[in-house]
Amino acid sequence: MAGDLYFEDFTVGREFHTDGATVTESQILDFALAFDPQPFHMDLEAAKRSMFGGLIASGFHSMALSFRLFAQTRALAACSLGSPGVDEVRWLKPVRPGDSLTVRGSVLAARASQSKPDRGFVNFLWEVFNERDQKVMTLTCPQMLLRRDAGSA
Repeated sequence: MAGDLYFEDFTVGREFHTDGATVTESQILDFALAFDPQPFHMDLEAAKRSMFGGLIASGFHSMALSFRLFAQTRALAACSLGSPGVDEVRWLKPVRPGDSLTVRGSVLAARASQSKPDRGFVNFLWEVFNERDQKVMTLTCPQMLLRRDAGSA
């Protein structure tokens, strides 16, 4: 991404596209053992007998990977002031070993802060796709961003 971006650059409808990352079986198992120890995330035989018919990644694993991919675009590198949370997450399809995920981040809304003139608020829709172009997850994420004049002061 050329040049630093600030709040003013995040106009409604603007899209950001990430590179891809392939999810491996060992990553799924490691994440599940550490953070989401459900049988269909960490036990190959139990996963085969589950409604998923095989091992799947934790939705939280998919979300964390999506955050990393978006961060790697460096779209927010100069201006991020953090986020107050995630408003809505939907896990639409299972993520399986070998799936390669990409993220399309779209600006849904942007507004300047009324009380703090150095920042604005942007609401993103993140859509996560596998290599078959199937949407596997969506989330909406508000973000606090530094305004350009505040960043150069």
